[in-house]
Amino acid sequence: MSSLRVARTALRAARPAAFRAPIVQRRGYAEAASDKLKLSLSLPHQAIYKSSDVVQVNIPAESGEMGVLANHVPTIEQLKPGLIEVVEEQGSKSFFLSGGFAVVQPDSQLSINAVEGYPLEDFSADAVRNQIAEAQKIASGSGSEQDIAEAKIELEVNSRSSIQSWVHTNSARRSLRASSLC
Repeated sequence: MSSLRVARTALRAARPAAFRAPIVQRRGYAEAASDKLKLSLSLPHQAIYKSSDVVQVNIPAESGEMGVLANHVPTIEQLKPGLIEVVEEQGSKSFFLSGGFAVVQPDSQLSINAVEGYPLEDFSADAVRNQIAEAQKIASGSGSEQDIAEAKIELEVNSRSSIQSWVHTNSARRSLRASSLC
C-alpha cells in the first residue's frame, strides 16, 4: 500500500503543470487597430521622416502605382523614379525619388530607402520644362550617341514619373493666378 502511495505521489510530480491546476479562462480584447501609418523615409545623408504618423503614402512601384494605408498587407516593392505623395492630417507633401525600395511591415510601418530624394517645391517648373525641351531636341538626333541615349533615358524617366503632369498643373495654376491678378 505504501508503494502505491509513493507511485501516486511520483506520478503527480511528473505530470505537466497544465494538468495539475484548473484552467482559468479569461476573455481577451483586441487592441484597437491604428489608423495611422508610421513612415520612415531615408536617404543616405538624411532621414526625411523618422517613424512619423501619416495617413497615406502613394508610391511609384515597379508593379504599378500604390497607395499604402495603415494595416496594409506586408510587401517589399522596388520603386521606379518618380513622385511619392505623403498625405498627413494637415495636408500632403510630394517628393521626387530617384528610385529605391519600400518595405511595408505588418505593424503599419512603411520604410522607404532611396539614393536621392528632393521635396517637389525645390523644383522649378520652368527649369523642368526647359530641360525636357532640351532632352527632346538632343534625342531627335542632335548629339553624340551617348548624348542621345542619355536624353532618351531622361525623357523616359520624366514621362514615367509624374513630373510632367506636375509641370503642366503648376503652369496652369500660375496662369490662373496671373489672370486673376489682372
